[in-house]
Amino acid sequence: MASVLEDPSLERHFKGHKDAVTCADFSPNNRQLATGSADTNLMIWSMNPKAKALKFVGHRDAITSVQFSPSGELVVSASKDKTVRLWTPSIRGESTVFKAHIATVRCASFSHDGRMLVTASDDKSVKVWNVHRQRFLYSLNQHTNWVRCARFSPDGRLIASCGDDRMVRLWDTSSRQCINVFTDCGGSATFVDFNSSGTCIASSGADNTLKIWDIRTNRLLQHYHVHRSGINCFSFHPSGNYLISASSDSTVKILDLLEGRLIYTLHGHKGPVLTVAFSRGGDLFASGGSDSQVLLWKTNFDAFNYREVLKRHRRRANPDPPPHLSDIFPRGPHLHTNQSESIQISPMVADTQSADPHIVEVGQSLFSRSQPSGRSHGNEVPGGRARGLSRGGSGQTWAGSVGMQEEEAGSRTFALEERSGLPDGVTRTLEHIVQQLDVLTQTVSVLEERLCLTEDKLRECLNTQARMVLQVQQGADSGSQGSDL
Repeated sequence: MASVLEDPSLERHFKGHKDAVTCADFSPNNRQLATGSADTNLMIWSMNPKAKALKFVGHRDAITSVQFSPSGELVVSASKDKTVRLWTPSIRGESTVFKAHIATVRCASFSHDGRMLVTASDDKSVKVWNVHRQRFLYSLNQHTNWVRCARFSPDGRLIASCGDDRMVRLWDTSSRQCINVFTDCGGSATFVDFNSSGTCIASSGADNTLKIWDIRTNRLLQHYHVHRSGINCFSFHPSGNYLISASSDSTVKILDLLEGRLIYTLHGHKGPVLTVAFSRGGDLFASGGSDSQVLLWKTNFDAFNYREVLKRHRRRANPDPPPHLSDIFPRGPHLHTNQSESIQISPMVADTQSADPHIVEVGQSLFSRSQPSGRSHGNEVPGGRARGLSRGGSGQTWAGSVGMQEEEAGSRTFALEERSGLPDGVTRTLEHIVQQLDVLTQTVSVLEERLCLTEDKLRECLNTQARMVLQVQQGADSGSQGSDL
């Protein structure tokens, strides 16, 4: 089958981030690519080489996760600043801020209907939010170490999460209970996701491995050990036939899941590759790494008609083939190792004519103070045109802002009244209210965590007491039987 595949090609590279690129996602219409970076900025790149790129400023620490909503009307970003932001991916730069956790937020992901949002954090919790009402719903708290990733299943009935406790957990969203735990991870579990049909989950780890389970039978289907260093991210092809993985060994690997083998190794980054993502149509994929580069690849190899492959699989006479995703009931796990026939690609950029896009900075904060260096750490709104709102609630605060500024060689500093359009005294009062709401939110989060710990300890005490009562009863029964004899 390898002879009918066309090799992937590097189409473009995007330059604009000033630090490691940690996350990436395509818009549903494939016209935009969102990337987040350790430089605290969210970038929205256009697939049109002549269009401007948008830089969204607002986070105060490294961005760890980014994703478009299913409708493409929103982009969610998570950050080490303990917040989650919902952005409008346009030049208006509107954003909504969730004070989501009391520690670094590692992941934020929409449900497939766009109504819910799940977040994972170093505070060992997974939280679920209502997007439209901008309201916290509930927490999932059985992880015992940092939670690295959480994802909804395609039908929204399940959540998969993984973390540094070396466990992959499966949660029922209706009962809010953990219904299954996969403990085969040899190290920290770095990433988890469902395939397009929702029948399987895959997880990657710091132990250089990638594993795929069938959640209907709880069986390990495939086990790949193709990287020389930890796997940071992976992405299923929309067809479910391929998977791409990004590793700290500076490579991107492409796996054929139907045949259970490595087919391509891509060399393009100078340093660890931190993120990789297929487009919604599967014809493109993007990768980002510690070299601050964003590389856009054309898939090519997915053009083959897989109906013929499936027919061949159905005609197989071998009664015990290696397990694959297309098999109804694989008889056991099968380790897939790096094979010599995989194709090594060290690409050159195909598009050498298009210049780097001009970058427009948007989404600066209403309440941030001017920075002497010209760098904003909030949502600064220049030009005196802004609107904002802040609200405290159960486990969240949120704010909206509008603004736009074209990036210039010399940055401008605006007076507080000019930036916000409000008197200085009113603005400072609002700043104080926002600070107090932040303190209140953190207090509520701490109380919530303590309550969960108290419930766990109480449950443990009750279980211990029940065991002691059972032992006493068994001892009494044994004594009465001895006296009867």
